[in-house]
Amino acid sequence: MIIAPNSVVKLHYSVQDKDNNTIDSTFDEAPLEVIIGTGYLIPGLENALQGKKAGDTFSITVEPEEGYGERHDELTQAVPKSMFEGMEIEIGMQFRATTDEGDQVVVIIGIEEDDVIVDGNHPLSGITLAFDVEVVDVREATAEELAHGHVHSEGGCGHDH
Repeated sequence: MIIAPNSVVKLHYSVQDKDNNTIDSTFDEAPLEVIIGTGYLIPGLENALQGKKAGDTFSITVEPEEGYGERHDELTQAVPKSMFEGMEIEIGMQFRATTDEGDQVVVIIGIEEDDVIVDGNHPLSGITLAFDVEVVDVREATAEELAHGHVHSEGGCGHDH
């Protein structure tokens, strides 16, 4: 079967940054299973999968605009340290912040005397990504999977809908 929208794809991938640092890989663990067209994958990878079939392997470079987007300096800001009162905070911690655009994940990137510097950019924004991909299996998504928006493995999806 050829990968197209509403296909369930089981794949292994490895992704590196421009300095060949591995960011993530499934090759030593269970493959990732996704429904194509649900927005789970970044656009550059999802587009590259279209038309492939089980057994195919390929490499692709994904620029930020087809990955996690460009970085936006206005998403980095100083907030009063008092907002974290009673908490042991450190660089790298993630929090959910309520913004005018809704909830957003922010990462602490700096701690100063009275302020905490947070960054609302995705950690991989602005980064060109290099993927090595192996398509393990392709099948049609079931009606139930399409209704729920995610893959159901043998025995269901592990939660109530």
